[in-house]
This record gives sequence, C-alpha cells and structure tokens, in this order.
Amino acid sequence: MPQYTRARSRICPDCDGFPRVAITTGQHTPDGRRLTVIAACRSCDGTGSVPAAVLTRTGR
Repeated sequence: MPQYTRARSRICPDCDGFPRVAITTGQHTPDGRRLTVIAACRSCDGTGSVPAAVLTRTGR
C-alpha cells in the first residue's frame, strides 16, 4: 500500500509556497526591458509558510 508523507514545512494554503510573483506592467524602460511589480502573499507576508498556530486558529 502507498504511504503518504506530509510536507516537512507548513506551506501557506493561499499561495501554495510561491509567496512572491513578478507581474509585468506592459510598459518598457528606456533600455527596452519590461517594468515589473513584485507582489507578495498577504497571508504569509511573503515567506511561503505559516506557523502551526495560524493553521489551528483558522481551522485548516
């Protein structure tokens, strides 16, 4: 029978461990590169993991 192992770290359920993303604005810099904006997950404050107490409090 297969044995399922849990992840060693507590991955944020909202961002699935990808806490920061770069979003292009559609504009270009003078040298031709695209302008990007960095967005961070609000739930984990950009860390990608949450403490166990937060998961217990929210019921997840």
